[in-house]
Amino acid sequence: MTSVLYDAPGPRAKRRNIIYTVAFLVLLVLGIWWAMGEMSDKGQLEWSLWKPFTESEAWTTYLLPGLGNTMKAAALAMIIALPLGAIFGIARLSDHRWIRVPAGVVVEFFRAIPVLILMFFANELYAGFDGISSEVRPLYAVVTGLVLYNASVLAEVVRAGILSLPKGQSEAAKAIGLRKGQTMTSVLLPQSVTAMLPALVSQLVVIVKDTALGGALLAYTELLSAQGTLAANYANTIPSFIVVALIFIIVNLILTTFASWLEGRLRRAKRGTGAVLAAPGGAEEPVAEPGLGKTDDGRGA
Repeated sequence: MTSVLYDAPGPRAKRRNIIYTVAFLVLLVLGIWWAMGEMSDKGQLEWSLWKPFTESEAWTTYLLPGLGNTMKAAALAMIIALPLGAIFGIARLSDHRWIRVPAGVVVEFFRAIPVLILMFFANELYAGFDGISSEVRPLYAVVTGLVLYNASVLAEVVRAGILSLPKGQSEAAKAIGLRKGQTMTSVLLPQSVTAMLPALVSQLVVIVKDTALGGALLAYTELLSAQGTLAANYANTIPSFIVVALIFIIVNLILTTFASWLEGRLRRAKRGTGAVLAAPGGAEEPVAEPGLGKTDDGRGA
């Protein structure tokens, strides 16, 4: 079975893929074995360094509060950046130059600036407001930097997803009398969501990981910052880094797994299914598709 983007592998390609897979697994096992040996030589596998993670204090005092702050900042950034990116992405496709050009300038400007600089700038900006205390200022700065950068990236994702649709979709919408706004909201956006979903999820994963920048440089008490405090109290820097890395992997794996499930559900929902009606005798018979009649002998035309 072949498609436009993928050809089914033949016998030689299958053998080559098996060889590559086995070679990769062997190298992975060797790498893990070497890393474990190095850690053992440095004394990083001693039980005293890993014991704190089996007790509740390390989790309730350091890791779980840090994870909660990480998810809070990431959730706020996602909730704001997603609709903002959609608005700017659609604005870049506007027929009006006075809308399209300013939207393009804003998107390109914030997409070109590193997110860390945006966080620093937001932190200094909020320091000038008397109504924002020093306790919540790091959170506001982290969320602002994440929103400005990721909204501009998501705007390009939305624009590319809409442009990837065939022009016949827009032409058909115009033929039945839909306005430009109705065409965008009722025809183009719903169809482009499935195509945009992988890129959207990748950017959401970036948001979760970039919250660590606020902890490292803005004194925001997120998961990575909590790791530093935990390692200072228990003198287990390497084990704490490994545990925090595993937590990040699990969180992002849950996010990507949910996105894969949602993408499959959306694709299945778009597949056309024929309605089934019950015949007078109780048996079910399929309804003929629109535009198809029957011949004189009762068969479908």
